[in-house]
Amino acid sequence: MPTPLLNCDIGESFGAWTMGLDAEVMPYIDCANIACGFHAGDPGTMRRTVALALRHGVRIGAHPGYPDLLGFGRRSLDCTPEEITDLLHYQIGALDGICRAQGTRVGYVKPHGALYNDMMRKPQQLRTVMAAVSRYDNSLPLMLLSTRDNRPAQAMAAEFGLTLWFEAFADRRYTGDGHLVPRGTPGAVHHDHQLVIEQALRLASGESLRSEDGQTLQLTCDTLCVHGDNAASVEAVQQLRQALDMGAER
Repeated sequence: MPTPLLNCDIGESFGAWTMGLDAEVMPYIDCANIACGFHAGDPGTMRRTVALALRHGVRIGAHPGYPDLLGFGRRSLDCTPEEITDLLHYQIGALDGICRAQGTRVGYVKPHGALYNDMMRKPQQLRTVMAAVSRYDNSLPLMLLSTRDNRPAQAMAAEFGLTLWFEAFADRRYTGDGHLVPRGTPGAVHHDHQLVIEQALRLASGESLRSEDGQTLQLTCDTLCVHGDNAASVEAVQQLRQALDMGAER
């Protein structure tokens, strides 16, 4: 199997408030999902994060979310299709402008938080997101959750001529249908970095996982989401990078 890309949500500081260890994790990832100002981030943070990604040869992705700074974009908002289209174009365009000023462009789109979860559970909202990304630039891959059955999403993307990057999570538990266990559920997030590495390697090698209800779950994995918000998570990403690179050399 091809080695999956490591992606990380990044650039989520705001003003004087710092979040994440961006400089520490950037050397070990392939794709930087940069916050675009609605759930986190600001113009200066976006500019500095783009520059950091360029220094390390990391692909730059737009990470748009609901307009919810207080809730970090993790609260679902009742937006119309037109509003979702507008907020996507606004945020992708903002980051793309900052990229262009530094001689590069946005390379893909990964929605954030509640927007990501909503589009995965509501086919009409996924269609709205796909249409919005396609209208902006249909050469941009859309990153979305790999589930037990990706065929409906693939068929929908084909209508818009979009490329999909199916994503799996190294640090999250899954439901039987391949969706993420909600964050508020005990055990939904793995905090043991050895467990995170083990799950990531299973996903990268095409091995199955065990869902929260005991089902065997097989997930397609083009990219793995990792996190770099504390020293332990950065260490886990570093170890995972080394393990994936060693596997690719065999």
